[in-house]
Amino acid sequence: MDYHKGSHPANRWDGDFDRVGSIETNVADGFTMAAVGDLLLARPVTKGQYSGLADVLKIFHDADVTFGNLETNILDARSQGCPQAEYGGAYCISAPELGPDLKAMGFNMVSRANNHTLDWGVEGMRETSRALEENGIIHAGAGENLAQAGAARFWETARGRVALVSFTTTFEPMSRACDPAGEAPGRPGLNALRLAKNVVVPAEMLEGLRRVRNALPESIAGVQDPSRVVVAGVAFKTGDKAGYSFEPNTRDVARILRNVRQGKQFSDFCIATNHGHEPGEWSQEPPDYEQTFARKLIDAGADAYVVHGPHLLRGIEIYKGRPIFYSLGNFFCQDLRTPVGADMFESYGKDPRVDTDAEVTVDEVAKGYPTPEGLVGAQSDRVYYESIVAVSRFEQNLLAELRLYPIELRRSNRFANRGVPRLAPAPQAKAILERLQNLSKPFGTQIDIENGVALILLRPNSARAVSSESRITPGL
Repeated sequence: MDYHKGSHPANRWDGDFDRVGSIETNVADGFTMAAVGDLLLARPVTKGQYSGLADVLKIFHDADVTFGNLETNILDARSQGCPQAEYGGAYCISAPELGPDLKAMGFNMVSRANNHTLDWGVEGMRETSRALEENGIIHAGAGENLAQAGAARFWETARGRVALVSFTTTFEPMSRACDPAGEAPGRPGLNALRLAKNVVVPAEMLEGLRRVRNALPESIAGVQDPSRVVVAGVAFKTGDKAGYSFEPNTRDVARILRNVRQGKQFSDFCIATNHGHEPGEWSQEPPDYEQTFARKLIDAGADAYVVHGPHLLRGIEIYKGRPIFYSLGNFFCQDLRTPVGADMFESYGKDPRVDTDAEVTVDEVAKGYPTPEGLVGAQSDRVYYESIVAVSRFEQNLLAELRLYPIELRRSNRFANRGVPRLAPAPQAKAILERLQNLSKPFGTQIDIENGVALILLRPNSARAVSSESRITPGL
């Protein structure tokens, strides 16, 4: 798919881009970005009983920008917001003290567009913005209309100005922001990238589905697409193996590329970030559309593309000397939260007059499919409690090295204390990086491991190459 061509004016590529702002990185030597995945965090932790957390946070100390995805709302539910009828699977809420705690950890930029952005309504979204702004944390991806939600936001550092553009492919329908139209005002919400989902099946199965569709009363006569069938609103198409295929909305793509381009024109370094569960939280591979789209973002001016949402690690690609993280997994996975909306109790057959918030949350975490270890739970497996901190350092405006620090989130702790990161012990660190090694091979990224840490080292000349090939050298 050509994301730059189409009838809509926003689909046109700006051929004069180089005259108004180069897509080249423009930071001082030593510029460093520390990036992590989802911050599923309900309570402050920096003053708590979490041995080893301080060692992880030391990694952030020398970074110019420290980024993560804030997958929660910061508010006091006694006075602001209310649980919405549509929520992202759980009513993610954090204590008001989380704002100062994030600042104390070292976070200065967070993304906001995700499936929990409006769990507590527009009031909850606004209170979260206020809590972040009071603590000097730059955030992007949510706003009073689509233009504001999609716009780049900026962080000033001694080595250059950093832009952040945040969007999500996984969201509740009523959370999507929109712009004003005529007399209709804009709608507060998040910056969405809509995806059309197709179920991929063998050709003989598609023929059976076509017969089912033709037997339904709403079947439409006339010329039909021989490679695609829609049954009860679900689209099916043929493919080599069963699975899922996604087609990005061209208007959303054009708008996001435009915002990345503008973000880079007004900054020295631009981060593009997506929260996406696709094709599912069980998959260690990204959805089929994403590599092409990730490269388009880099071509539009992004210096890094960071994905979160699957809650587990996926591979790393180096494209034109810029890192693409197809998922950084969880940095926090603190599932125990309160209060919990009545709808969530009902969903799991619980009674708020009898059952506690913790008991309904345990059921929510334990839902889903069998895991590789045989546990029942969409996010009970160890892979959801293992991740990395990725630290990218730039020299001469090129990615010089990328350090990968493996972490684990205390999966074996009691439920109330798990989900807080610490550096993984040697055997576990090796296993995490070996998994990342295998996941990155399809992207041409070759990883060597030594002393529990991996390092991608790029030669200055190779960093400008179009090839995605990268080399990781241990021990530096």
